[in-house]
Amino acid sequence: MNALRDHAEWRRIALGPGDRPLDLMTARFDRHRYAPHAHEEFAIGACTAGLESIRYRGADHLAGPGTVVILQPGEAHTGGPADACGMAYRVLYPMPDLVAEGVRSRPWFPDPVVYDPELAAALTRLHRDAEDGLRTESALLCLFADLARRWAGARPADPAPGCHTIARAVRTRLADEPRTPPTLAEIAAGLGLSRWQVLRAFRAAEGMPPYAWLAQYRVTRARGLLDAGHRPAEAAALVGFADQAHLTRWFRRVLGVTPGAYRNSVQDAPLRPG
Repeated sequence: MNALRDHAEWRRIALGPGDRPLDLMTARFDRHRYAPHAHEEFAIGACTAGLESIRYRGADHLAGPGTVVILQPGEAHTGGPADACGMAYRVLYPMPDLVAEGVRSRPWFPDPVVYDPELAAALTRLHRDAEDGLRTESALLCLFADLARRWAGARPADPAPGCHTIARAVRTRLADEPRTPPTLAEIAAGLGLSRWQVLRAFRAAEGMPPYAWLAQYRVTRARGLLDAGHRPAEAAALVGFADQAHLTRWFRRVLGVTPGAYRNSVQDAPLRPG
């Protein structure tokens, strides 16, 4: 299989003066599969060719042409081609407030993959033609409002609130010390729990073990440094990766592109606020 078919590109466009810039990704993967990760933004996309397999909320889902994929902020997921034919897709990463603007509150989507050819086609056109300015800003608001009206539902009660309390404490500890993180035993001792209790609660809340969350957090921090103009080697050292190669492996596992390719894609675009 030709490895050149594994390819992804990022773009960034400016919206209104109070909005974060919007990131857009176009990808074609024959072999690449993402590591478990989550975004602070929504991930809203359309599969344009092939078939994608997505692991989300403890179940496997398939997305193909005519479907829209909707992944909530902060919810762990992974994905990749469902078969040897590969897949192609386009995805938007809007902040929650932007998606919620056309409805009364932040929408919650019970199904991560919905069959809606009309909406998938509209999303694909908007993604392809997106540019800075009023036209795209207006089209996005209409698209997200339609998406929420058609597919949003009632958020279920949290089945394990205690797990989220433990996970929040672990995330805070890891985020405070990303370059020299504590051991699982040290974290557990600080919480008065066993290592197994911490690990089980964290996986239940985050969908991944603490080491994977830390790697994803480091990638997010490195992404911000690349946005600000740092070179990949500098970013790797500042966030705690052993070297640039270590950053590159995780960056591609989480975002689908290398740090250098990502930096080149967005270096001329408006920067995220610090």
